[in-house]
Amino acid sequence: MISEELEEKEWWYLYILRCKDETLYTGITTDLERRFEEHQSNGPRCAKYLRGRQPLTMIYHTEFKSKSLALKAELKVKKLTASQKKLLASGQLVINEIAETH
Repeated sequence: MISEELEEKEWWYLYILRCKDETLYTGITTDLERRFEEHQSNGPRCAKYLRGRQPLTMIYHTEFKSKSLALKAELKVKKLTASQKKLLASGQLVINEIAETH
């Protein structure tokens, strides 16, 4: 029973989007494709920050086993500078190292 419950739990994804004005947006979701389409559509479910900043490019994403872990990582990433976020996206910085850079 317990193993079945663990298998049914959703993965959470942390993502970084680059906007047409070169700014970066960080968020979390359980469905990357759906959330990207919501942001890209500029519709009612689009984040307010992203309105009018399309087209968007997903430059980074990673997964977490729980919402709690994803939220903690999101908070750390949001505190990074744009250049640090670009290093993360290029693989030159990893999530585990973020705490060490702050």
